[in-house]
Amino acid sequence: MYDFNYKRASSVDDASSSMASADDGKFVAGGMTLLPTLKQRLAMPSDLVDLADLDDLVGVKVDNNSVTVGAMTPHAVVNASEEVKKAIPALSKLAGLIGDPMVRNRGTIGGSISNNDPAADYPSAVVGLGATVHTNKREIAGDDFFTGMFETALEEDELVTKVVFPIPEKASYMKFPNPASRYAIVGTFVSTGSQGTRVAVTGAGPCVFRQPEMETALENQFTPESVENIKQDDSDLNTDIHASAEYRAHLVTVMAKRAVAEANG
Repeated sequence: MYDFNYKRASSVDDASSSMASADDGKFVAGGMTLLPTLKQRLAMPSDLVDLADLDDLVGVKVDNNSVTVGAMTPHAVVNASEEVKKAIPALSKLAGLIGDPMVRNRGTIGGSISNNDPAADYPSAVVGLGATVHTNKREIAGDDFFTGMFETALEEDELVTKVVFPIPEKASYMKFPNPASRYAIVGTFVSTGSQGTRVAVTGAGPCVFRQPEMETALENQFTPESVENIKQDDSDLNTDIHASAEYRAHLVTVMAKRAVAEANG
């Protein structure tokens, strides 16, 4: 691990100003990705700005139309929330599928979506539910937030404060996990409701993406049969030691079909 300056932020404004004055700073939320990266000397930030004391960014709020999750809320809290289970069961389920108990108790939604790992689970919920990401500067539509592999629309000193998920009529998340890391080889999130019908795919490509052909088919009839013969183009999908692009393309359809079946009960 290389040397760096450490700052424990006392507020969102303090965190943002500390980052703005750093040469090459990084925010630390749960640290589930950043700390291993630092230990392996794969990153050399000048400053680390710790968000652990920002208690106002922790918690879940549910109203008639939406579920709001504070950026520093651990995955385990979202998974265990009875309000979330009632409002958006698929979101609670997704949070419970992330990593292992240590990751779920330390990792945060803000850290997950800001890191934007191509195999992370939360990006599929943000896009699949048509969520809005709130920062200390603005509101960003979920469709516009994720811009590429490990890249987002966030500016250097911009900090996610909360994510607002519209409550759908139906939704489900199905994941084919890597058996060791529990990251998604492919995860498919489907929903229908006030935000329209959405199918978001994680793990398969460099970044979470929507599957418009499946969305159109499900708009006409929200059944597993509507997507079972739709083939995902594999030309831009990932190939690695875990799965080929062709296999991932096949899994997109399989996971979408299972997700629709579960959403329908």
